[in-house]
Amino acid sequence: MVAIIDYGAGNLMSVKKALDYIGAESEITMDKDKIMSASHVILPGVGSFGDAIQSMRGRNLIDTVKKAALSGKPFLGICLGLQLLFESSDESSEIDGLSLLKGKIISIPKNNGLKVPHIGWNSVSVKQKNGIFNDIPDESYFYFVHSYYLCGADDTAVAGVTRYGVDIQCAVQQGNLCATQFHPEKSGEAGLKLLKNFLLLEN
Repeated sequence: MVAIIDYGAGNLMSVKKALDYIGAESEITMDKDKIMSASHVILPGVGSFGDAIQSMRGRNLIDTVKKAALSGKPFLGICLGLQLLFESSDESSEIDGLSLLKGKIISIPKNNGLKVPHIGWNSVSVKQKNGIFNDIPDESYFYFVHSYYLCGADDTAVAGVTRYGVDIQCAVQQGNLCATQFHPEKSGEAGLKLLKNFLLLEN
């Protein structure tokens, strides 16, 4: 069973609908026991970094999320769910992230002639061809909606990079701890394939 963590700031139903479509059993939950007993865990997210951390803290989920992410079971952060795994964000500089991975979240420059937020389809250069990107062609397109992006992550953890005025580390995988800045649940066949690959990861 896949636990989709409900901490009050997530694109929950779109993720669940995608999992339903590919035949995966899932549940939207904030129950700590269900999260820890699930075979796979997804941390979705839309909205602001600070509000998400505060909402997670208000529901006493910080420790549970950290334990699930470090447990060795397959764990996937999506969009803001990727950003929360890191140390800090320019969006809410006074709020600490979960610090599960090294790196920081900074704002997309607005002086390069490109619109911010970045909304739309971008190709992804695959850096790790196994794991969540297994059998997904290099430079496949995925759907993005974001104003902030990851930089400074360890090269060994970076699974995918895209370009939007700057190089954006848009996917990470370190063991079974995975995350994408893009929305796989809104990214057509490539996104569904990524979710299927995630479900094939084993603890």
